[in-house]
Amino acid sequence: MIEQNLKFENSSNTNLKTKVPVAIGDGIGPEIMNATLKILEKAGAQIEPEYIDLGEQVYLSGNSAGITDSSWKTISDAGIILKAPITTPQGKGYKSLNVTLRKSLGLYANVRPVLSLHPFVATNHPEMDVVIIRENEEDLYAGIEHRQTQDVVQCLKLITRPGCERIINYAFEYAKAYGRKKVTCMVKDNIMKLTDGLFHEVFDEVAKKYPEIKAESQIIDIGSARLANRPQDYDVVVTSNLYGDIISDIAAEIAGSVGMAGSANIGSNVAMFEAIHGSAPDIAGLGIANPSGLLNAASMMLAHIGQKETADKIRNAWLYTLEQGLHTADIYREGLSKRKLSTSDFADVVIQNLGKKPEKLVESTFTLGEGSIKTIDYKRREQKKELVGVDVFLDWSGTDPQELGDTLSKLEDLKLKLKMITNRGVKVYPNGQKETYCTDHWRCRFVSTEADFSAKNPDYPATDFEQVIILLHKLHMNNFDVIKTENLYSFDGKRGFSLGQGE
Repeated sequence: MIEQNLKFENSSNTNLKTKVPVAIGDGIGPEIMNATLKILEKAGAQIEPEYIDLGEQVYLSGNSAGITDSSWKTISDAGIILKAPITTPQGKGYKSLNVTLRKSLGLYANVRPVLSLHPFVATNHPEMDVVIIRENEEDLYAGIEHRQTQDVVQCLKLITRPGCERIINYAFEYAKAYGRKKVTCMVKDNIMKLTDGLFHEVFDEVAKKYPEIKAESQIIDIGSARLANRPQDYDVVVTSNLYGDIISDIAAEIAGSVGMAGSANIGSNVAMFEAIHGSAPDIAGLGIANPSGLLNAASMMLAHIGQKETADKIRNAWLYTLEQGLHTADIYREGLSKRKLSTSDFADVVIQNLGKKPEKLVESTFTLGEGSIKTIDYKRREQKKELVGVDVFLDWSGTDPQELGDTLSKLEDLKLKLKMITNRGVKVYPNGQKETYCTDHWRCRFVSTEADFSAKNPDYPATDFEQVIILLHKLHMNNFDVIKTENLYSFDGKRGFSLGQGE
């Protein structure tokens, strides 16, 4: 176990040291944190660890957030945290503390460098050198879910313009600071035309400010496949939260091991540094865990707080150790590795190699540019917003969309008319296909009775919210179960909602 009272003794003046809240984590967390802090101390890192309580034991003590109030304050005061992997207890509905930390602290940019260590760590991709920059706060990770009918549950995907602008700007600034030549945006805007479409639109806008950096966009499915097959074709990849979560693990694994990668979570006021792997309780206490992921995260942390030379010193010693074939069990390969080391022995060897530089692998380059990355302030653009209709979602147990459509179309004294009905996003009324399978969840789109959709370029005349209220009252009086409504808006005359599949 890690010594909670460990103090770094490499400087007589503690005022020069940066206080760093440290979460020792669960599972293998204490072992790899102990190894990491030993290396930092011997390398001369000017930090003073402050141990904080969060994770599994805090959950189990009755704190459903998994973190104490005092820990929140310590992190906020310091503006930084070094965190080992934690365990979220299963089966009790606890929310992920990792997501809570990222969102609560405004850590909008998740930065995961992935570098091939060929031939010293086995990989099929010897030329891989990719940085995945992932939006860290929104998307489906907002965690807003509802059960709406007996058959249907919903998860809301939230993409914001401020979120897109911040992460995409950060990606280009990162590329500029570190001499990267290309930024690739990965989205699924052929399907999600508004949410992923906004991410793509902002990417194109921001890219124009960086003509010296090549900008390209790819659909996430083929992009992921190409990244896995030819990672050497990529430099910096920027994407939204869920996609970034998936492809960053893909990238780390094909480079050699997820256990080797660290990540930075960057916000305007706080930054968090962590390994990307989990707490691995199955090997906890065996002394075989690889501390490399957390060590790399700690090196990124030192660079972030201005101790770049120490960060490079540590990473170069780590690279030299790998070159010598001195490996932990997860990357040990007969004929490739020379000796299998325990967690603590690996840390000791890295310490012995401090001051040495790799002979074949590329030297560490933290001294290049982290401090020159510029963040932006979001400036809201005023647009004319008009209400043009409403989508009303019904829990209806019938099976014939024609019956439902005919009934809704006969509602009297309305200034809104039924335009279409969809089921699971597919248009089933009017003129739906009899083969379409329908559940009990029906989206019914109502627009102004003045709308003319026979024209080549149909418009959506404005209505007022009072008409929506009248419609909902009519539906209630006719015993319809309204489970949700979504107002339909135009912005500067441009439709702000998607068409139904087949509409």
